[in-house]
Amino acid sequence: MLPATFKLCAAISYRHLRNMTGLRRQAAVTISQELSKFACHSTGPSAWINQVRRRSSLLSSRLEEKPFSEMEMSYVKQGEEALQKSLGILGDQDGWKTETVVDNGDKVLSKVLPDVGKVFRLEVVVDQPLDAVYSELVDNMEQMGDWNPNVKEVKILQKIGKDTVITHEKAAATPGNIVGPRDFVSVRCSKRRGSTCVLAGMSTKYGAMPEQEGFIRAENGPTCMILRPLPGSPSQTKLTWLLSIDLKGWLPKTIINQVLSQTQVDFANHLRERLARTVALNC
Repeated sequence: MLPATFKLCAAISYRHLRNMTGLRRQAAVTISQELSKFACHSTGPSAWINQVRRRSSLLSSRLEEKPFSEMEMSYVKQGEEALQKSLGILGDQDGWKTETVVDNGDKVLSKVLPDVGKVFRLEVVVDQPLDAVYSELVDNMEQMGDWNPNVKEVKILQKIGKDTVITHEKAAATPGNIVGPRDFVSVRCSKRRGSTCVLAGMSTKYGAMPEQEGFIRAENGPTCMILRPLPGSPSQTKLTWLLSIDLKGWLPKTIINQVLSQTQVDFANHLRERLARTVALNC
């Protein structure tokens, strides 16, 4: 039986059979069964058999998951693209100019990139552990309008797997209506690797969310936030936010630059206040 099993495995290596989920599942289950029989009748070491059996069991369970549609996969790829582009921008330390430095150490830098335009980089330290900051920004993202006056509403339109979501965000008008109401449709990707979290995103098209009356559909991305524990102080979090936005409309660049850099500074202050209130309520 075992030779026949490996023939089955060889069959799914062909392109036209590789996408047949049922056949792949059958192969994984059959391998597990045959390895169990082989292990029972073998007098030699079976550690490698147990390892392969564990892996085939994991593969079988993963094949039970609902596969992504072609459209969903395109959104996943967009999120990954936003993440890679953002990290590439932040990884290049040359050319950054200081826009704002606040007394508490918060600072906003900027640089102009070909094909992207002007991007802004916020660097702050938040006096809360990474898990608390991550939970507020990812798990509770739809509550952002409750604590950030610059955001009117964030709504999750669709979840794709555990890392990707499609969102609709409404930005509040600036004081004096210098910049009128804008909205965004974005694909967001969150990745957590050890003690580092990356939250990336970019504008996308979503058929169920056409342009809204009373709002100018703006575009963002690539954007991302990187969260890391502050070295030597795990109760604090270093937050870096890359912001790239095209607000659309007829707005002077000087006004846009001032609004965006101030938006980042305000965000840091509002986030601190939100986290402090949450801690106080939980005490």
